[in-house]
Amino acid sequence: MACLQLTLAEDRDLASIVELDRRCLDGLWTPDQYAREQESDKSDIVVARLGDQVLAYGCVWSILEEAHITILAVDPQFQRRGLGRLVLWGMLECSVARGLERSTLEVKETNLAAIGLYQAYGFMEAAADPNITRTRVLP
Repeated sequence: MACLQLTLAEDRDLASIVELDRRCLDGLWTPDQYAREQESDKSDIVVARLGDQVLAYGCVWSILEEAHITILAVDPQFQRRGLGRLVLWGMLECSVARGLERSTLEVKETNLAAIGLYQAYGFMEAAADPNITRTRVLP
């Protein structure tokens, strides 16, 4: 029986991550963009994996003293089971390990589930663009 694992992405995960991006985010990033993020010393891609299947992933950038969460996606078949919370925790752990002082992200006003998740972790609205996204900051 396979156990749920929270790890940094490996080469073997890239195809699954790209497929999840396509299904969850309408192909926001290309395979090359994910490969660059995985190779960069300024970003971490965290995956929740069950056996060989990636169920959720997130990417966080290190910018000066700030962590910027760029993506968090959960396989639609596995949403509302705590995987988003787990991957967010993993990204914040990576940020703490890097010595980063705060975290930021952007989220669509209509994504109430994500806003609730981020609020549960202490993120607060810092600025808002009424047309696109809401920025949240974790002090």
